[in-house]
Amino acid sequence: MTPTTLEHTVTFAAVLPTLIIGHHLGDYWIQTDHQAKTKGAPGAPGRHACAQHVATLTMTLTLALVALAGVTGLHLPHTQVAIALMVNAASHYWADRRTTLAALARRAGKGAWIESDKAALPHLDQAWHLYWLGITALIIAS
Repeated sequence: MTPTTLEHTVTFAAVLPTLIIGHHLGDYWIQTDHQAKTKGAPGAPGRHACAQHVATLTMTLTLALVALAGVTGLHLPHTQVAIALMVNAASHYWADRRTTLAALARRAGKGAWIESDKAALPHLDQAWHLYWLGITALIIAS
């Protein structure tokens, strides 16, 4: 393993759990009741609530990464962090508009589960977010 490979690996290993922790904080504690109830609504009110949620979530992720870098001294390249957080924000917004993720899940054969289990879509939503947090961490570590 080269020093560069080791640096990328350590960065990924530190960033991913930081993003997961920040995501849970931003998605459950920071998100307002209004945002949670309205972000999937049609039209401008839904789009606005979802954008507000994604903005506060992205700020929470940013602060978590700043804390990680400050405490550990880990160098996080600003360009990669900015690109990664934009990718994550876009994927989060797309999923949290609700109809988009539900349609994808149905096309993937999850329709029966969605119809029979009220927890199906929330689980699929979180799995989607975790996948994109992994992509976000890979971009930052690249």
